[in-house]
Amino acid sequence: MKGFHERNVALKCPSKSSIDSSHSSPSSGSEPGPSDCKFSKSSVWSNLFASAFSIFDTYSESSACEKKALHARNNGWTAAVKRVVSGGSMRRIHERVLGPSKIGISSSTSDIWLLGVCYKISQVSSSGDVDASDGLAAFKRDFSSRILMTYRKGFDAIGDTKIRSDLGWGCMLRSSQMLVAQALLFHQLGRSWRKPFQKPFEQAYIEILHQFGDSEATAFSIHNLVEAGKLYGLAAGSWVGPYAMCRSWESLARSKREENGLEDQSLPMAVYVVSGDEDGERGGAPVVCVEDASRHCFEFSRCRADWTPILLLVPLVLGLDKVNSRYIPSLQATFTFPQCLGILGGKPGASTYIVGVQEENVFYLDPHDVQPVVNLSQDNLEADTSSYHCDIIRHIPLDSIDPSLAIGFFCRDKDDFDNFCLRASKLADESNGAPLFTVAQNHSSFKPISHGNALDDTSEVREDDSLGVVPDMDGSIHEDDWQLL
Repeated sequence: MKGFHERNVALKCPSKSSIDSSHSSPSSGSEPGPSDCKFSKSSVWSNLFASAFSIFDTYSESSACEKKALHARNNGWTAAVKRVVSGGSMRRIHERVLGPSKIGISSSTSDIWLLGVCYKISQVSSSGDVDASDGLAAFKRDFSSRILMTYRKGFDAIGDTKIRSDLGWGCMLRSSQMLVAQALLFHQLGRSWRKPFQKPFEQAYIEILHQFGDSEATAFSIHNLVEAGKLYGLAAGSWVGPYAMCRSWESLARSKREENGLEDQSLPMAVYVVSGDEDGERGGAPVVCVEDASRHCFEFSRCRADWTPILLLVPLVLGLDKVNSRYIPSLQATFTFPQCLGILGGKPGASTYIVGVQEENVFYLDPHDVQPVVNLSQDNLEADTSSYHCDIIRHIPLDSIDPSLAIGFFCRDKDDFDNFCLRASKLADESNGAPLFTVAQNHSSFKPISHGNALDDTSEVREDDSLGVVPDMDGSIHEDDWQLL
């Protein structure tokens, strides 16, 4: 892709004959992201790899006795790596490199907004005591009812590769699956739906999970996402940014519609990627065009309806190394929209699905745990769905997330869309000249507003030197390979 935030990293784990001392990667992509601190994640991984490669260099030049000793040392190092990976610690290593996230609810008594729903954490009882139990319990129930997608292992190979796990490269894809899954939940079961305590489950709930199974046979699998996103640089084993991810969903929805016609109900909504320009990579505040939204709905219905449910995806770049502080209030406010689907984003190098906000902190679902593949039958209402939900509540400061992100909104009908436009227009008016996006009736009324001031007063595009590991020559990825998440 042409934009600095969309270029993929492709650095193979080097051998003695292919060690390159200079590495480059996108400076504002979601996977990996920018880092210019002296003790950066790239330097940590560089030192690790340098130590490993020095073993192999010395091995080739040493005597037989020395080789034997070094072989034992190398085996010990490899065994240590395997123990870390098999112990499920890759996400913890990642957090050590990038900074830990906090678990649980902060001590703040401020309201929490979770995908358009407000939870009052502080309540004063008749005795004058502060009671946060009701609001807090309701928030936790809502949070744990959101659908979680994580790394999986053991699925059928993707395309003509030998890749059977998305460990280390699929977190943006998993984050996007979560956002679309919430849109389907809202459409099929309503925003007030909560996962029931007892089985059998609702048919619609199981059918939604079924569509995200890890198989070419399921509509929104990682396999089909990779295939649909080839035009935007999506490939098994490679990183991808939010803009390309949004376009991949648009492409996948279109291909399913063309393949199955009006009978296809896998994604019963139009998909509209709101971009500031044709390739979405040169900056500028995107414009939600009412005329374009109407056209998407009309085309989705095959000219049979003026309006349909619609999924809006808004990719943004709001800074260079970090989100410009001018955009923070607007980002917080989007979670108050009843149409809110959250944010694809996270820390640099680690995509997450951000679902809520409390003051300066955001709550998120983390895809960085590896679980065995699960392909649910759409008729099994007694299925174990525990791997699709999470009770662990994590939060990070909003100003620490990667500036390359995407916001999602779901509008059920024309009235809902009109309400969204009113809220979005008011938010833009109150943004002090720094709107996330604007609203216009048609193209002739567009008023370009630049996001250029998000680059912290510098026009220089800086690149970090993050390391990444991609598949071997045969396309395979080994779980005992070091990989950035």
